[in-house]
Amino acid sequence: MLLEVKDIRVHYGKIEALKGISVEVNEGEIVTLIGANGAGKTTTLKTISGLRGLSSGSITFDGKDISKMPGHKRVIAGLGQAPEGRGVFPGMTVHDNLLMGAYTRSGDFTADLAEVYELFPRLAERRTQMGGTMSGGEQQMLAIGRALMAKPKVLLLDEPSMGLAPLLVQQIFEIIEEINRRGTTVLLVEQNAQQALKLAHRAYVLETGKVVKSAPADELLNDPAVQAAYLGGGAEHDLEAEAAQAVPPSAPASPAPAPQERRDVTEERS
Repeated sequence: MLLEVKDIRVHYGKIEALKGISVEVNEGEIVTLIGANGAGKTTTLKTISGLRGLSSGSITFDGKDISKMPGHKRVIAGLGQAPEGRGVFPGMTVHDNLLMGAYTRSGDFTADLAEVYELFPRLAERRTQMGGTMSGGEQQMLAIGRALMAKPKVLLLDEPSMGLAPLLVQQIFEIIEEINRRGTTVLLVEQNAQQALKLAHRAYVLETGKVVKSAPADELLNDPAVQAAYLGGGAEHDLEAEAAQAVPPSAPASPAPAPQERRDVTEERS
């Protein structure tokens, strides 16, 4: 296993944002985290990359416990991230933005730059353009290209399709698939659940700081509860409740309650 996140808890002040999340990523996989806004997806990535401190739990990467390792050393170890919001350097050229991605490395980056420009021909065309003058899609390409310049073993991608036109979304996902095909493991956070599940090998569903489902991505893509909650498949489902109900009872099942004793799920959720 290349990356193991085990029972991590993270607080923002007194608020517990992550409530014991566990995620595993094997070498060569694309793993995606899906869930609504506020589910804890971005916080999970920030914690893995070292931008948020752990309250408890552990993170193991490439066989080493990195739970207390500073963020810049995690980059050196092989964790690269393209953050939510892209975070390009607006007053620097495309070329210099890419070189910033290699700040922890030394030597000749000619071959690495050539590979990024091959993956993103648009960046090659605009290599002398200032990052802040580029379109949203171009900035997303630049953010991913910059992360690749660190030569990561695992690439953390946070909402790469956010704010992009459908045609660009498809292009970005095709590039992510190609990056993975070339040997980089990917952990993807994405609100476009359908695209993410079509791309990924495995997936985790997060709700309010907890993992409520995990399975092969194609299995979740066809899961009625996931379709209803995230893919526009009909009435709303409470995945957390469903996950709890899926645990086999330790005692014989009791008789079903009378109709008047049943609780209305919609009233309970309101």
